[in-house]
Amino acid sequence: MICENISVSPEGHLLFAGQDTVELAKKYGTPLYLMDEDRIRANCRLYKKAMKESFGDDAAPLYASKANCFKRIYEIMKEEDMGIDVVSSGEIYTAVKAGYDLSKAFFHSNNKTDEDIAYAMDNGIGYFVADNIEEVKAVDKEAAKRGFRQKIILRLTPGIDPHTYEAISTGQVDSKFGSAIETGQAEEITVAAMGYPNVDLRGFHCHVGSQVFAEDVFERAAVVMLEFIAEMKEKHGFVTKVLDLGGGYGVRYVESDPHLDIAEKISQVAKVVKDTCARLGLDMPEIHMEPGRSIVADAGMVLYTVGTVKKIAGYKNYVSIDGGMTDSPRYALYKAAYTCLTANKMNEKADFKASLVGRCCESGDIIQEDVMFPESITRYDTVAVCTAGAYHYSMASNYNRLPKPATVMLKGGESYIAVKRETFEDVARNDV
Repeated sequence: MICENISVSPEGHLLFAGQDTVELAKKYGTPLYLMDEDRIRANCRLYKKAMKESFGDDAAPLYASKANCFKRIYEIMKEEDMGIDVVSSGEIYTAVKAGYDLSKAFFHSNNKTDEDIAYAMDNGIGYFVADNIEEVKAVDKEAAKRGFRQKIILRLTPGIDPHTYEAISTGQVDSKFGSAIETGQAEEITVAAMGYPNVDLRGFHCHVGSQVFAEDVFERAAVVMLEFIAEMKEKHGFVTKVLDLGGGYGVRYVESDPHLDIAEKISQVAKVVKDTCARLGLDMPEIHMEPGRSIVADAGMVLYTVGTVKKIAGYKNYVSIDGGMTDSPRYALYKAAYTCLTANKMNEKADFKASLVGRCCESGDIIQEDVMFPESITRYDTVAVCTAGAYHYSMASNYNRLPKPATVMLKGGESYIAVKRETFEDVARNDV
């Protein structure tokens, strides 16, 4: 199996976090998001331990909330003493509702409104990750009203191509995010930010992209960033206290995806960081990284019920389910690969090739092409989409006026609802 928390019972049922997915589908209904709480906690602890061992006690991982955001996630992050990054006032609101201490939060986004900035400050945000000079000015203005200096770090683009999906690659010079080092804009915004009286510039951030497996992506980005840091110290006397290298380590969606030893990868980055600091005569800044997908993706699964099986002799076959692009949008967005399994027939040979498709009135409503199912697959069977803990619930929509699924947490052999299933009343709640 693609992940160690997935197995098969003697009866041929798919088990997730040791629990029978067929029974969970019966109990809670489908479509259904499952989240393995024990796995989430283990992934958090792996990052915390690896970063402290490699970079020192000041280093910290920040959970990238956009991967999957609801109250229980923030409660877990609080309990695991994880920092977080947030990208909207909605994520801030959710964290506040969960009782999370926002002094440990970093606020991202390439276009924060004045209302976003004020709301974040009113709730005690720790850092703004400032994307542009307009934001720095707005932060300075809002901080002046409150009579304090607001900590920020500047988002820079190091010009690194991570060789990943174009839609989730963010480190190139022409990215919509951040200020490019190569063009001189990074130096311009650094010098400008140093001059604002109510802004406390602490350092820099970069993020090269998501689903990164390439051996040296973080290492190359770190070298570029540290050389820039050394230049800013030499030319302008600015001493960087924080360097955030972003997130993006890949996870296994299909068997062909490689296994990543996260602790080993972090130790390799740390060696490059330490060697580069020594070469440049720098004290190593406080290092942050921002895992999101690699915290929650393999802790998630989506369950569906088969509705129809359509066979077009000589052409192709379709297996239609009771969800679709509304709750699993990544294939429709950028042809993301997934492992899909027939949860109640795991002991049967999978020799029937079909496209797994959703119920939306949209030809692009596809979960995965060329899935191998048992020949016997039929109405009422249960289908599981694995490694679905990231960018499913957080990207879900009500297209075709479909309610969003429930999220059920699995912990120590028990299950509980963390997010209720939407009703038709919920979908129409704001109609007037």
